Amino acid sequence: MQGTIVKIAVSDGDTVAEGDLVVVMEAMKMEQPLHAHRAGVVSGLSAEVGGVLSAGAVICVIS
Repeated sequence: MQGTIVKIAVSDGDTVAEGDLVVVMEAMKMEQPLHAHRAGVVSGLSAEVGGVLSAGAVICVIS
């Protein structure tokens, strides 16, 4: 499903725990929070507010 980023909760270099909010995406007039799938450090953050994502797009890497 395609959606638009409306909020970014992390920055490159941030440490996140599993379940922490990464971004909020709006699709079909509904906000969908996207959470970290594991604990680690955020890198390669490519999301920006207003940016459009397609299904399967990589937002960032958590390692």
